[in-house]
Amino acid sequence: MEALFQIIRRSLLGTPALLVVLGIVAVLYLESTLPSVDMLKDMRLAVPLKIYANDGKLISEFGEERRTPIPLAQVPQDLIHAVLATEDRRFYEHPGVDFRGLLRAGVTLLTNSSIKQGGSTITMQVARNFFLTRQKTFVRKLSEILLALKIEKGLTKDEILELYLNKIYFGKRAYGIASAAAVYYATTVDKLSLDQIAMLAGLPQAPSSINPLHDPDAAFKRRKHVLERMLSYDFITPDQFKAAVDAPLPTKSHVHTPEIEAPYVAEMVRQDLYARYGDAIYTLGYEVYTTIDSEQQLAANLALKKALLKYDQRHGYRKTQIHFKLTRKKTPEQELENWAQELRDIPAYGDILPGVVTRIGNTDISVLLQDGRYITIPWAGLSWARPQLKGARVGASPKKPSDVVAIGDVIYTEATQEQTWKMVQIPEVGGAIVALAPDTGSILAMVGGFDYRLSSFNRVTQAERQPGSGFKPFLWAAALAQGYTLATKINDAPLSFTDPVSGVVWRPHNSTNKFYGPTSLRKSLARSQNMVAIRLLQAVGVKKFLEFSQNFGFNPEKFPPYLPLAARHYLATRNHFRSKIARDGNPTSGNQYYDEIPRTYGHRAAEYPDGFSMGTTVAI
Repeated sequence: MEALFQIIRRSLLGTPALLVVLGIVAVLYLESTLPSVDMLKDMRLAVPLKIYANDGKLISEFGEERRTPIPLAQVPQDLIHAVLATEDRRFYEHPGVDFRGLLRAGVTLLTNSSIKQGGSTITMQVARNFFLTRQKTFVRKLSEILLALKIEKGLTKDEILELYLNKIYFGKRAYGIASAAAVYYATTVDKLSLDQIAMLAGLPQAPSSINPLHDPDAAFKRRKHVLERMLSYDFITPDQFKAAVDAPLPTKSHVHTPEIEAPYVAEMVRQDLYARYGDAIYTLGYEVYTTIDSEQQLAANLALKKALLKYDQRHGYRKTQIHFKLTRKKTPEQELENWAQELRDIPAYGDILPGVVTRIGNTDISVLLQDGRYITIPWAGLSWARPQLKGARVGASPKKPSDVVAIGDVIYTEATQEQTWKMVQIPEVGGAIVALAPDTGSILAMVGGFDYRLSSFNRVTQAERQPGSGFKPFLWAAALAQGYTLATKINDAPLSFTDPVSGVVWRPHNSTNKFYGPTSLRKSLARSQNMVAIRLLQAVGVKKFLEFSQNFGFNPEKFPPYLPLAARHYLATRNHFRSKIARDGNPTSGNQYYDEIPRTYGHRAAEYPDGFSMGTTVAI
């Protein structure tokens, strides 16, 4: 088709009849290939997936395009005037194509042998945005014209303008005027001032290059141009023009941030929806209301973060691995400016902010944060930092700040409730919290880790850990189902098992290191007595118990069919001993491997050698 239009242009002064014939053929051909305008009547704009708590507070949204479609009736008249004055003054008069503008564009085309972006009406922009590409070719431009004429026959002017205002791109992932108002001004369309209206109306021409957050000077000129157009068409008064021109530009993006911090919940919901509906979830505007309780979720977030930070501190301070060096080639001011720039590449985790030590005093230190603030951390916020030693041991308490940090050290900081600051470190240990409603099983709060930005691994749903003593109530339920009663007594006495392959001896015991003799099921469950649990599991039968556990939603295949299911002790299973032997061919390696297993709680899965995982080989 491009070659055809080249022939038309070159033969324009030579054979008018041939030109007319070829033009008619080209138009008829293009018109037959154009999509049906009826699609626009049922057109669904891409709207992101939104996930809410049970009180309607936003948890998260997923989708490339930020959009909130609104009817034209909700758009203020000043905004309509600004768009018409800037994009298409004769919109309500022409049939979809402004032939005056096209004539000017045609003259430019014939004289320069190239097509410029000009003469496009709002209807033509709708045609291009919904059906065509932005490639500047003769064929696309003619297709745009023909589609605009078809659109005008199928839709009213107000319907076309509504589509335009909800479809057009305003930069910063904001599609549609409602989303643009929220992103740039953190407000709704009906609350926009005149200067804000003019700013937004001018953005569609070049949403990236004249964006006020990218190029304030270009944005100021574009806004002034829009206001001048509105003034020339008597849409505003001179006083309104002056006030709007002098108004400040937006200085930051107001992306709609979640009202509730529950990223692990959001991702769990997203995965479930994606498994059901595929990619459609990102564009069809689904709104999901979960059972999450906002207050309980907030409490869970704080509780887990506080507990993990305290646990990590008890195990000593790990010297920072990031240190900014001092250079003699720069002045102190230049050095600090360079450090501030480097800090921006270091992630923050909520209220836990990275900073670089700039001064060390006798009782405090000064720290430069990412945002340029200087804070002071008193000795009370540093004195916890006993050095972490090998073997989970900690060293002596520090005496002064210089025992803890050096100038140039990058550390993490957190504000205290007493409005001071303290040094913290990102925990190496993981953790999780899930709160369920006992009557319905609804999830009221869920936190899958210290921080989603640090790790998206959800320790509630993805970490297949041994349930430990939490599994005992289900074992007791299985026993009751077989005729046992709460008064039934089981002997709480020592037990000993020897693995026939490795020869390793397992001697489980209670957490109190005591044995209680014959004990009722009622008391033994209250005490979480391991010896009773093991003997009860023997009596019920491991296979029958795992089958019974399916009544509570457990998958028997997730649990190794061994007696340690009922005991709260670390034990490598027979299959794991065998796999260890098979790997290195050493018949005694099982014993050595057993000796390597940690005997205290709180170890991470990554600390177990050869991929030793509590989820598959350990009973607690």
